Amino acid sequence: MSVKIGNSIDLGEFPLLLAPMEDVSDPPFRFVCKQQGVDMMYTEFVSSEGLIRNAAKSTQKLDIFEYERPIGIQIFGSDIDSMKQATEISTLAGPDLIDINYGCPVKNVACRGAGASLLQDIDRMVAMTKAVVESTNLPVTVKTRLGWDDNTKNVYEVAERLQDVGIKALSIHGRTRSQMYKGQADWTLIKKVKRNPRIQIPIFGNGDVDSVEKAAAWRLEYEVDGIMIGRGAIGNPWIFREVKHYFKTGEYLPPPTLTERVQVCRTHFEKSIEWKGERTGVFEMRRHYANYFKGIPHFKEYRMRLVKAVDIPEILSILDELEESFSRQESEAVLA
Repeated sequence: MSVKIGNSIDLGEFPLLLAPMEDVSDPPFRFVCKQQGVDMMYTEFVSSEGLIRNAAKSTQKLDIFEYERPIGIQIFGSDIDSMKQATEISTLAGPDLIDINYGCPVKNVACRGAGASLLQDIDRMVAMTKAVVESTNLPVTVKTRLGWDDNTKNVYEVAERLQDVGIKALSIHGRTRSQMYKGQADWTLIKKVKRNPRIQIPIFGNGDVDSVEKAAAWRLEYEVDGIMIGRGAIGNPWIFREVKHYFKTGEYLPPPTLTERVQVCRTHFEKSIEWKGERTGVFEMRRHYANYFKGIPHFKEYRMRLVKAVDIPEILSILDELEESFSRQESEAVLA
């Protein structure tokens, strides 16, 4: 059966979503994930205060492209009026949906009354959500956590009350705010929310999905409508095609070749330059190289050169050299 968000977004059977991640899920990264078959994506989270003040960093995050659809703009904030205005501004950018972040655990968000902080005040969360729903003609969805801490795991109540004020889907990260990203994600409460007979909207599970095996096992075990993958896709956009192939055929796809790793890394780099300009594009891409080539022997020397390089031709030349080296290794392995 097809999973639908509102009347307008049909995600097919058991969709895979790319989680919104600050400093990661920008257009260059979303491009390579889309190429690997992700079903829906979100922008990095956008500050409502930044948007209404027209801050460059916030407004740039509203950039979306036709090939990315369906895509949601995710907003966060602590003030209800600011969130209403941010919703109106985001709607004008033309996404397919608006997503509210009630899950971010980091101090400078949660301790300012935004993100996961709202899990401590459900009445306020409900009022804010209602205001956002009433400020747009687009479907509104929410991403949250199990609760603030082990003593207040209130997502069951949150799901019911947010559905009642009009949200069209809910993504739940299987940790509390106090856990941050430590320990293991616990999906048992996500399953309980999904099994609640009152819940009619799609429930997506998130947290620790970093392999085909986990995606397949948790799909069955926790009965969610789809899976949202975050950190498991960093440096590994292939996870989307691998999981989808397994769901379709019951067989494993071979992992990407070393040559393909370089090619996708190069595409990510080129898109980064295109969207951010040379200086920022070169600088911000540095955090991705180690992820693309994690666990590959003799990569350290190339990585040192890539993070020191400052101009585009030099970086492309190092990537060419790396691809040639990998290609040679792969040919030798076949002959052996």
